[in-house]
Amino acid sequence: MEFVTIKEAVQAEVTEKKSKFIANFFPVQKEEEAEKIIKELKKKYHDARHNCTAYRIQEDHKVIEKASDDGEPSGTAGAPMLNILQKNNLANVLVVVTRYFGGILLGTGGLVRAYSDSLLEAIEKSELVKTCEGIEMQVIVEYSEFDRFQYYCKNNSILITNVEYSDLITCKIELEVDKKEKLLQDFATKNIILKDIKEITKKYIAKSI
Repeated sequence: MEFVTIKEAVQAEVTEKKSKFIANFFPVQKEEEAEKIIKELKKKYHDARHNCTAYRIQEDHKVIEKASDDGEPSGTAGAPMLNILQKNNLANVLVVVTRYFGGILLGTGGLVRAYSDSLLEAIEKSELVKTCEGIEMQVIVEYSEFDRFQYYCKNNSILITNVEYSDLITCKIELEVDKKEKLLQDFATKNIILKDIKEITKKYIAKSI
């Protein structure tokens, strides 16, 4: 399953009829992580009227979705923001929009627009990354073959995430699931010369859009 996420947390701000809406947009991996951040932000913005939230998290091949209006009229904050995340295929993200009331009522339409615009502004400021099912593997290579292996990885969209130098070079690499067969075949036919290769774990991997 492919989806889009964000590289790092961003903040955006929108003002509507003197009410201030502060959107904090986070990359998250687990539901517990999202709930922890929500609690922390509610403490930080304890003097605000509302802290409305929405998140979508991909866990174990299912999507966990949750939204909260936090006291705003039902369906005017959390649901519209969740809908934007769904439409943009965004997952492993959390948005918390904090509202400081400016004294003028916005009405349901105005609230939906303000909360939506806050999130859209945050998305606009974010560096988006495409995420897909991948594999982390460990490779052991001789020093004399390392340059060639690096060139191979670059040409086959394989990311070297860690390198340890000892008597031999041990690398951790990430690749898309459908690239694994070619890598193992190239290893078997000695198209690339490696001392050892093994799978560590399946994981979602990010690719820049």
